[in-house]
Amino acid sequence: MIGLQRRRQKLDPWRIGLGVFTLVFALFIMAPLVVVIVVSFSASQFLSFPVTAWSLKWYGHIFAYQPFVDGLITSFELAFASTALGTVLGVPAALALGRRKTGWAGLITLLLLSPISIPALVLGFALLYYLSALHLGSSFVALLIAHTVVSVPYVTRTVLAVYRANSPVLEEAAAVLGAGRWNVFRHITLPLIKPGIFAGGLFAVLISLDNLPLSFFFGSASTNTLPVVMLSYLQNQFDPSVAAVSTVQMVIALVLLLAVERAYGIKRLISA
Repeated sequence: MIGLQRRRQKLDPWRIGLGVFTLVFALFIMAPLVVVIVVSFSASQFLSFPVTAWSLKWYGHIFAYQPFVDGLITSFELAFASTALGTVLGVPAALALGRRKTGWAGLITLLLLSPISIPALVLGFALLYYLSALHLGSSFVALLIAHTVVSVPYVTRTVLAVYRANSPVLEEAAAVLGAGRWNVFRHITLPLIKPGIFAGGLFAVLISLDNLPLSFFFGSASTNTLPVVMLSYLQNQFDPSVAAVSTVQMVIALVLLLAVERAYGIKRLISA
C-alpha cells in the first residue's frame, strides 16, 4: 500500500507539469547566454547565428581596442572602491540596527535597503539632479557616490542577516569578563559577521560591474565603464567582439558567485 502511494506521488501530473515548466523556463533564460557565448567564438565579421567558422580573434580584439581595456579598468576601480565605501557605511549601520526591535529601526532598515527596489533610471535621475547641484556633474566622484548608494544595501542586508542569526550571548559574556567595546567587536563580533561582509561585498562588486543606467548618467569620456563602452560600440559596430566582452563579464560574475557559494552559501543568503 505504501509503495502504491509512493508510485502515485511520483506520477503526480502536477509535479510532472511543474518540472517541465521549470525546465522550459530555465532553457528560455539560458538560451540567450549560450548564444552569446557561441557567437563570441565566431570568425565572421558581424554578429550571426548559427556560427559557420570558429576563431578566437575577437577575444584578442578586446585588448586591441583601447576603450574596452580602459572601460574594464574603470569598472574594476569603481566596483572595488564603491564596495569598500559601502562596507564602511553598511557594516556599522547593520550592527546598530541588528539588535533593535523598535519601529524606528525597521523604518531605517527599509530606508537603507530602498535603493534595491527603486528602478535604476529613477535613482539615476534623482542622483543626477542632486549631484549636479553639488557641482560634481559627470566625474569619477559622481560615479563613485552613485555606485556606493547601490552597494550599501547589499552589504547591510547580508551583514544584518548574519548578525541577527547569531546570539548576543558571546558579546555579553565578553563584556562581563571585562572586554571593552573595541575588543568585543574585534574578537567576537567581527569574526561572526565576516561571512556576511564577504558575501555582501562580492554582490556589491557584481552589481557595480554590470550597472549600466547609473554609469550612463555619470560617466564621461575619461571615466566610462565597460557596459557604457559596449553600448557606444554597438551604435557603430556590429561584430562579435561585444559577445566576447560579454562572455568575459559572465565568467567574472560566475567566478565571484562561486566564491560566495563556497565561502557562505547562496541558499543561506536567500533564506536569511
